[in-house]
This record gives sequence, structure tokens and C-alpha cells, in this order.
Amino acid sequence: MYNIVKEAHSGIAYLVLIALVIAVINAIIGATSKKEFTKKDRTISLVAFILTHIQLLAGLILYFVSPLGLGQLGNMKDSAMRLTSMEHPLINIIAIVLITMGWSQHKKAADDKKFGKIALFYGIGLVLVLSRIPYGSWFAESIKYKIFSYI
Repeated sequence: MYNIVKEAHSGIAYLVLIALVIAVINAIIGATSKKEFTKKDRTISLVAFILTHIQLLAGLILYFVSPLGLGQLGNMKDSAMRLTSMEHPLINIIAIVLITMGWSQHKKAADDKKFGKIALFYGIGLVLVLSRIPYGSWFAESIKYKIFSYI
């Protein structure tokens, strides 16, 4: 089960990043061009919102079953262990809270402010997510998978 959740968490991460980038760019374009907030814009933001929450669920499951998660909380001197057991989960939960706030705030905002709410909260969330990705292990696993899947 651990490997399935780990692969899902790693794979969904690509979709989350793509969805967040698209949502933020769409919101920035919408805010700067003063266009009307349409169903398409809502759908783009909603997909990013849903994918981040699916990623959160996979991450929480992984945190409690992984040897790199909860079991390493006492090992804060090792930067790689600190990243996976403390920084990555905490900062990404904060990012998802901000994305959730952006989704909630855009629903309450006037039509001319909806894009601004999405751009601000989703944008900060995206920056936080990008800041705490364990790039070394993520890319190493992706390369290993691509090389050995053909053998």
C-alpha cells in the first residue's frame, strides 16, 4: 500500500502544479484585462482546488504510513529528513489552506474582484508548494522510473 500511495502522491503532484499554474495565469490575465468571470474560469479554479485537496489526502496517508514521515520527527538535524517529515507537510498544508481561502473568498467577492482573489491566494499557495517540493528525491524517482520501466 505504501508504494501505491507514494506513486499516487508523486504523480498527482504534476497535475496539481499544472492546474495551479494554469489557474494563477488565468486569474492574472482575467484581472489585468478586466474580463468577466465565466463558467470556464470557475472550472479552472475548481479543478486546481480539487486536485490540491486530493493531493493533501494522499500526502496525509503517506505521512502516517511512510518511514520518512511521522517516524522521523526526532531527526531534525538532517535537512533531508526535516524536509520530508516537517517542512514539506506543514508548508503544503498552509498552502492548501490559502488555496481554500481563495476559493471561498472568490465566491463572496464581487465579479470584478473574483480574479484578484484567485490570483492572490492561489499564487501564494503555488509559491509555497514550489518552495517545499523535495526536488532531489522527486526527480531521482522520476528518472529511475523512466529508465527501468523500459527494461
